[in-house]
Amino acid sequence: MCGRIALYTPPDTLARLFDAELAAGAGDLAPRWNVAPTTDVLGLRFGGGSGTDGRPVGSPDGDGPARLPLVLDRFRWGLVPAGAADPSPGSRLFNARAESVATRSSFRDAFDRHRAVVLADGFYEWRKGPGSRRRPHYFRRADSQPLALAGLWADWRDPRPEAAGRPAVRTCAVITTTASQDMDGVHDRMPVVLARDLVDLWVDPAVADHDELAGLLRPPPAGTLVHHPVDQRVGNVRHDDPALVVPVGADPEPATLF
Repeated sequence: MCGRIALYTPPDTLARLFDAELAAGAGDLAPRWNVAPTTDVLGLRFGGGSGTDGRPVGSPDGDGPARLPLVLDRFRWGLVPAGAADPSPGSRLFNARAESVATRSSFRDAFDRHRAVVLADGFYEWRKGPGSRRRPHYFRRADSQPLALAGLWADWRDPRPEAAGRPAVRTCAVITTTASQDMDGVHDRMPVVLARDLVDLWVDPAVADHDELAGLLRPPPAGTLVHHPVDQRVGNVRHDDPALVVPVGADPEPATLF
């Protein structure tokens, strides 16, 4: 299901690629090759206010589509609903299933109002092998561009009296869907990979039609992703270096029984 990513493209480069403004602190995130839930990632969110008519600034109007204002922000991976008593839900709510994201109580408010695009250079999944052996594979876009993963975000404030005045913790989740051909049998689920021209539509809070939004939560076209096996070290989050994304020996062919 998308529980480990790599994110090493510099924040200023990502902001330029997606025509986004860098939020405070986002530019300080160091490159990482083994990012796990409960640690920080980068993502895009809507960055505009509301006009006099109540519609978000930058939304499409009668004169044709306007460029949506985007902000490249820093999020803790693992969504903590605004009303949570403590941040512990984030350790398990790092993925949201496309099939239930609009109705599940943990995600539905964010689905309606706070959609995000989580950025990554690639993600890891493990192929089941003989016995208990599992081989990690690294997935990236075939065109080597960063991945734009459909996600959600929420701000959580510690409700304890002693925490009064502390800033909110900005959290996020990645939405997953059924696997495309590009997963090649490695896993039956994958993150929703958005095409660049769908990013604005996904994060725009003026878009409220659930059917229209659900139509975006589908596997990408075949050929969008490529993958290769990588070092087993990626299974331990203490390992975090560029060698983790380098191809290693391919999986052995399954034995043939006669």
